[in-house]
Amino acid sequence: MMKKKLFDFSEAFLDYLLDVRGYAEHSVITYEIALRQMMEVSHFYEEDALIVLDITPFRFNIVKNHKKTIVKKLSAVRSFVKYLEDQCHLKIRLIGDESIKAPQSLPKPIEETYINEVLSKANLEEKLLISMLYGLGLRISELSHLKLSEIKRSWIQIHGKGNKVRELPLLDMLHRLIEQYIKDKSPKKYLFEKGNAPMNVAQLRYIITKLFKAVGIKATPHQLRHSFATHLLNNGARISDVSELLGHETMATTQVYTKLGSVKKMQEYMKAHPLVKDDS
Repeated sequence: MMKKKLFDFSEAFLDYLLDVRGYAEHSVITYEIALRQMMEVSHFYEEDALIVLDITPFRFNIVKNHKKTIVKKLSAVRSFVKYLEDQCHLKIRLIGDESIKAPQSLPKPIEETYINEVLSKANLEEKLLISMLYGLGLRISELSHLKLSEIKRSWIQIHGKGNKVRELPLLDMLHRLIEQYIKDKSPKKYLFEKGNAPMNVAQLRYIITKLFKAVGIKATPHQLRHSFATHLLNNGARISDVSELLGHETMATTQVYTKLGSVKKMQEYMKAHPLVKDDS
């Protein structure tokens, strides 16, 4: 009975993530898989007016997963428990919820020279696509759903994760490029369209990877976002400003780019110091 009740709550929770919190569909599917796996093996019982959820068996089942996968699955469980407490007003005791610290990999920005090389060979649509991602630090999903009505003369309105809206200053170069593109392609509702629908993430990603592959570079749209942040910080931009431009909830998320800058500086130092040259 308890398991059936929690299963019903989990279905409502997934709808809540999709409809209220504005999570992407693929993210909700990831949550759904984690919760189904958890509920198949975990123990549920009531004790002193509390619902006890013991996920220890679930932890044993996923112990061989990659650390980042384990972290994501545990995060899904914690979010579900918080939903039960905050939205359903249930009292939950969670057992087996010890944290796992996942290694944080540094993003790999694309060198400016490579970006400029690709831009010099791109057609109008390709040039605008790269410039929007690199010039504004957009997520590819944000660009896919960007409407013409959200583009103004000197700023642009972006609907990001969790239905959060941020306004970004529009570079003059980008504004001129957008005007030229609209005049040439005549999109009706979305900036990037195919038929009567917006170009989806897969279509946009294919264009980007193909462009960079042509000059011998393996690159993703998200790397252009990384490059936007890293190059701004390397050129003296404040981390608080970059964090706001990226739409990060906290500056802690943005700080990974400062670590990347430190690594690069150390590498340059190791190559450039006179003692290194003398030793070679």
